[in-house]
Amino acid sequence: MQPGIAYAALAYLVWGLFPIYFKLLAQVPSLEVVAHRTLWCMVFMLGLLTLLRRWAWLGPVLRSPKVLAAFAASALLLSVNWLTYVWAVQNDHVLDASLGYFINPLVNVALGYLVLHERPRFWQWVAVGLAAAGVLWLTVLTGKLPWVALLLAASFGVYGLLRKVASLGALEGLALETLLLTPLAAVAMLWWTSQGQSAFVQGETSTLLWLLLAGPLTALPLLLFAAGARRIPMTTLGLLQYISPSIQFMLGVWMYHEAMQPARLVGFALIWTALLVYSGESWLRSRQSSPAVS
Repeated sequence: MQPGIAYAALAYLVWGLFPIYFKLLAQVPSLEVVAHRTLWCMVFMLGLLTLLRRWAWLGPVLRSPKVLAAFAASALLLSVNWLTYVWAVQNDHVLDASLGYFINPLVNVALGYLVLHERPRFWQWVAVGLAAAGVLWLTVLTGKLPWVALLLAASFGVYGLLRKVASLGALEGLALETLLLTPLAAVAMLWWTSQGQSAFVQGETSTLLWLLLAGPLTALPLLLFAAGARRIPMTTLGLLQYISPSIQFMLGVWMYHEAMQPARLVGFALIWTALLVYSGESWLRSRQSSPAVS
């Protein structure tokens, strides 16, 4: 189990530090950052698949309109999630981004109920209710929905749902998603370059190098996560997932000095309480269902 915990924790650590990376690209428009992320991730994935000689899946997939349609939908959700996150970080909404990923596990519970007809347990409903109260409090406090957090949680939640029932693994799935997004990203990059507005024309060498790094930075945490998920119980994985938004929250408050008024903290506290209830219930249930060791 220990290597699995290390793999998953490292993946969440990298994801938690993403605000530092995207702040370094603050001079590049969010949409262009996502286009670069798509292109270089695709190049990295193609190289990795070639190195591992794992291309047998591609032929059957290309002959299956149903699979292609499913992954086109997941690719669209992934791009929405990426764009929202990059925009949030570049526009000083790191706390809102962290809130989205705090909410995400509870969105998964709601989606499981609505789409997969799963039956959440009592304390899971309590957790969802507390999180909803936190979102409502933040809405009343600011006079508007915390749309960044909700869009991040919803897009990643539905993306996870699609990938849960998908026919491809993490490596092949991400490769197909980036392949499907690449034509759009490439056309956009060619247009911006022809207009003299892209980082290729205006950016410094250091900026271009940081953009090139988007490929491995996108793919490697996902591969670490997949390796960890195969080796540890889902309950442990569920507890580790709070590493990422916790780091983002600390960066937002202490490194980027985003405003955290006491009244706003009440909304976060309600959501954190919901997560404690959800995680505690899952942990106790896993302990009760584990076979006794004689």
